[in-house]
Amino acid sequence: MRAMLLIAMLVLAGCASPPTQTNNVCAVFDQRDGLVGNWYRQAKAAERQYGVPVPILMATINTESSFRARARPPRKWHLGIIPGKRASTAYGYSQALDGTWAEYQAKTGRWSARRTNFGDAVTFVAWYHHQSHQRNGIALNDMRNLYLAYYSGHGGYSRGSWRNSSIALRGADRAAEMAQTYANQMRACGRA
Repeated sequence: MRAMLLIAMLVLAGCASPPTQTNNVCAVFDQRDGLVGNWYRQAKAAERQYGVPVPILMATINTESSFRARARPPRKWHLGIIPGKRASTAYGYSQALDGTWAEYQAKTGRWSARRTNFGDAVTFVAWYHHQSHQRNGIALNDMRNLYLAYYSGHGGYSRGSWRNSSIALRGADRAAEMAQTYANQMRACGRA
């Protein structure tokens, strides 16, 4: 019983706060490769399954949630004190919308997958980017366009809705730069 309690506390402690040094993917992996789960192995498994490189997966998650398990968009406030609705249903590491997550679960049969579980979230991101590749012909190593499709949705990407969105364009540029940095770091620390 005591061992179970200790394990539960370690798991909860690992989920409670995002890793520090998020601009160094090797440090992120070092911080999360232990009893609370092995993020590197989970990211590599998603890469093998869907063909999306680990630096792209990690840059997407960092751009979307800063590696926060329970990230959500901010609420709108009425009169400065009454909480209103959130801008969207985005949630978790991947910031997947409720409907998109449900579609993922239905198409993959991963009914128990949770957006707050890193392994589930990184697999979702890989699946979504692979869908962008299949539907819109985006190369699996093209972080900028994969991010634009992730941000805008597959239909929005194909319609070009992102072209007039400075938020989407800035996010895509940031994600592309981060993916390149992560790729270089992974080569340097022997995780490429």
